[in-house]
Parts: sequence; C-alpha cells; structure tokens
Amino acid sequence: MALHIWVDADACPKLAKEVLFRAADKRQVPVTLVANQYLKTPPSQYISSVQVPQGFDVADNEIVARLAPGDLVVTADIPLADEVITKGGAAISPRGAIYTRDNIKDILSRRDLMETLRDSGMVSGGPDTYAKKDVLGFANALDRYITLHTK
Repeated sequence: MALHIWVDADACPKLAKEVLFRAADKRQVPVTLVANQYLKTPPSQYISSVQVPQGFDVADNEIVARLAPGDLVVTADIPLADEVITKGGAAISPRGAIYTRDNIKDILSRRDLMETLRDSGMVSGGPDTYAKKDVLGFANALDRYITLHTK
C-alpha cells in the first residue's frame, strides 16, 4: 500500500506547505492539497491540488472521501482528524502533533471545552503564532511518519 499525504490546505501555514513540498520530492510521496480556493503548487509529479466549492466542511469531506487506510492527513482541524482516524488513516497537525486512536477523543474533548469557554467569554485568543519550533516539530514528525510507512 502506497502512502499518500492529504493536506487540509485552507488553514495550513505556508511554511508547513514548503516542508511538505520538499518531502514529496525528496521521498517521492504524493502530496495533494485540498482547498476551497486555487492553490499554486510547485511543478512536481508528486504534488497536486484539488479545488473544492466554498462551503462548510467541503474540503474536509473531500479529504475523507478520497482517503485510503494508511494515508496521512495534515490538518489542525480536530474533528477532521477524528474522522480520518476512524476511517483508518493517520493525522498530524502542522505543528507536529500526531493524532492517534489513543489521544484523539481527549484532544477533541479539550477542543470542545475551549470552544465553549471562548464562546462564553471566559477565554480569549487562539493558538500562538506559527514559529520556527513549530516548523521543526512538523518536519521531524512528518519525516518519522514517512520513514515508518514507506518501503
């Protein structure tokens, strides 16, 4: 079974996409960006993009529909990561967090709690700015995953 990497590209940081582009060519792994807008990708036989119509969860639904067991999805969307894992895929955040069957329900519960607290005004703000340490964490986690799941 060949590894395919799917990217929830609407919210994926540019620096994470650059890591993915380098990995696709270096490791000869297909990477497909899915977004509701046109995405320019570098010329490569391993990199492609799919533009889906505007709408709530349209890109997420497209990723889940195309996903094969063992594929990897890059997303910060916890509910999407949960769907991916349920379907037999793997998920990783652009910051390098790996979502698994063992941790996804806990992460989803924490996400829902924080959303409730933000909605009530008890908590404000979102995640920290995407930084060099996040790029490094993502690159390392991606490399480990590709190494374990190819050849």
